[in-house]
Amino acid sequence: MAGHVLLIEDEPNIAEAIRFLLGRDGMRVSSLSDGVGAAEAVREVRPDLVILDLMLPGCSGLEVLAAIRAHPETGSTPVLMLTAKGQGRDREAAEKAGVDRFMTKPFSNAEMLASVRELVQR
Repeated sequence: MAGHVLLIEDEPNIAEAIRFLLGRDGMRVSSLSDGVGAAEAVREVRPDLVILDLMLPGCSGLEVLAAIRAHPETGSTPVLMLTAKGQGRDREAAEKAGVDRFMTKPFSNAEMLASVRELVQR
């Protein structure tokens, strides 16, 4: 499956695992390790999907998501939010901000691949 994913994740081991998993599935993965400049990167890169960590240094995932949704060029870009915090209020805040999918860490490889494939094909 072809597609370009922009991964915004500050944990190197998780980022590498996702890059490997998606790359093996034929996707191109670009990555950032903090929230600063992430919304601008989405506008520049124009990915098919953004995988966004909720807790990022510099700028939270919710702030990045709000900036993505607010811009006409990126407002409809699918966003899958990852978090180690799976509380209901985090999910509600992400859904209110316009996230397409919410996934807690740790996640299964099969769940990640299925979600990414579905969102990229939209």
